[in-house]
Amino acid sequence: MGKVLATCISTEKGTQKKNVHTVKLIEDWGIENDAHAGKWHRQVSLLSNDRIEEFKARGAKVEQGAFGENLIVEGIDFKSLPIGTRFKCNDVILELTQIGKECHSGCEIYKIMGDCIMPREGVFSKVICGGVISEGDELEII
Repeated sequence: MGKVLATCISTEKGTQKKNVHTVKLIEDWGIENDAHAGKWHRQVSLLSNDRIEEFKARGAKVEQGAFGENLIVEGIDFKSLPIGTRFKCNDVILELTQIGKECHSGCEIYKIMGDCIMPREGVFSKVICGGVISEGDELEII
């Protein structure tokens, strides 16, 4: 079981996401008002808070959403789970569709740190059932 620590969106692609504290997820679309929502396999991105904290311990000064993650969750190591894993949070059901991604060249974090964790630690999912997720909610593997 994990705990949602932040819910982040960006209104434009190529920008860091900002924590908005509560998000509405739309079935087979993604997060309402997020630039990356759409009918594709990467509707919602998730990142383990443990990996963010490890990266910060190396001197990175990053805010919530800096890696482009929609949901920051404590207590789940996402990259160790197989494709097809489903998560439930309130009425929301997400299905893991991709682990990691190719990083676009020269993101701000990479320019500063020489590394970025999203390409290897971040995961992506589709929204199977919509609903609302807020900070403090529990996310479980089903």
